[in-house]
Amino acid sequence: MSITKICCIGAGYVGGPTMAVIAQKCPQIQVTVVDLNQERIAAWNNEDVTTIPIYEPGLAEIVAEARGRNLFFSTDVEKAIDEAEMIFISVNTPTKTYGKGKGMAADLKFIELCARQIAKVAKDNKIVVEKSTLPVRTAEALKSILDHTGNGVQFQILSNPEFLAEGTAVSDLLAPDRILIGGDTTPEGEQAIQSLVAVYANWVAPEKILTTNVWSSELSKLTANAFLAQRISSINAMSELCEQTGADVNEVARAIGMDSRIGPKFLKASVGFGGSCFQKDILNLVYIAKSYGLHEVADYWEQVIIMNDHQKRRFSNKIVQTLYNTVADKKIALLGWAFKKDTNDTRESAAIYVADDLINEEARLTVYDPKVSFSKILSDLDYLESRTPGKNKEHIAAAATAYEACQNAHAIAILTEWDEFRSYDWQKIYDSMQKPAFVFDGRNILDVDQMKAIGFVYLGIGA
Repeated sequence: MSITKICCIGAGYVGGPTMAVIAQKCPQIQVTVVDLNQERIAAWNNEDVTTIPIYEPGLAEIVAEARGRNLFFSTDVEKAIDEAEMIFISVNTPTKTYGKGKGMAADLKFIELCARQIAKVAKDNKIVVEKSTLPVRTAEALKSILDHTGNGVQFQILSNPEFLAEGTAVSDLLAPDRILIGGDTTPEGEQAIQSLVAVYANWVAPEKILTTNVWSSELSKLTANAFLAQRISSINAMSELCEQTGADVNEVARAIGMDSRIGPKFLKASVGFGGSCFQKDILNLVYIAKSYGLHEVADYWEQVIIMNDHQKRRFSNKIVQTLYNTVADKKIALLGWAFKKDTNDTRESAAIYVADDLINEEARLTVYDPKVSFSKILSDLDYLESRTPGKNKEHIAAAATAYEACQNAHAIAILTEWDEFRSYDWQKIYDSMQKPAFVFDGRNILDVDQMKAIGFVYLGIGA
């Protein structure tokens, strides 16, 4: 089946960029991204493409090229479902905050709502593609809903997990390591798989398109994120040992990274990982393992999260202890709020938790991040419900520049590895600060010798 019309439900961090690239690379396919959030859709449709709701290098240019030609953003969900031959589901799957599995299991209520709406609207056969990260065997539940509440039409369910890293999502889409497509092993399932293979084949080499059964595809996404997060927690665990023994974690990472069996990636010690996927997916994996009675497996993966939480607490504790065991009424500049560079995504950012700890200690915080608004910073803190929103606003402010944030500060905490931080006039910043001037480099991005020569008391991770 040759696909001519695609619908994607969900205009977020996955759906928006993925569909933009498909539209750019497949001008013969009409791609419609739908979302009930009118404000978000309006932002995607704004004439000024620099104001689209997601910042990713190169994304605005791709949207500008394809939008209005064969890429459309709409709130008319039913019309897009009705017209499409292939429907991607790319809605949020947060961790449950209620009931059975609270704090671990994926909340699939949005996925189920999508399935019921597709079933209600569809008048002809559809291929439904899971793009959201989902627990293994979710396709089975989707198929049950579609087959039993539909209009007698036939649905094929495919799993096509995303493997995007925020900050490099566009390059990941344009030149992926692999495209993974899982589906039924029936003739109809194989035909559906090949329909999606043909879409990606417009720009992805055939040897990079892997096809599996649907369960393997679903589990592969959780496994990939678990392995990546595990590496970060592993090197962070070693960073604490390095600090106690006099070893340098950067030198350790370089030494083990040269082993071809290990490799150098994801061995950068830091204040901890964040983002929408790692913690959520590992907790989901833990829940799945527990639900099958695999408690040792669950304990193993849960330790990755425990180590990450410990690293964030350890960093904020180090700031307090170094500043003579009190930060009350001291100004601390936080450089970076996004969970990593080249994105405006703040979900599970280490900065949120470090700031929360420091506010508990009555510190006065000033934040600078080149892509994150002050309203977003406040909402991130308010979401934790550690204190009243008014209390957060009393203790935190935003600055237009890093130089302004650091003016009269007792200490600086670097929490995002933005490239611009490396090129600052650090002598100028030092001269504007209270003395002694402390720098807590939570990303190990600055030159230690240079910072110490200027006069800073410099503390990185694992050295």
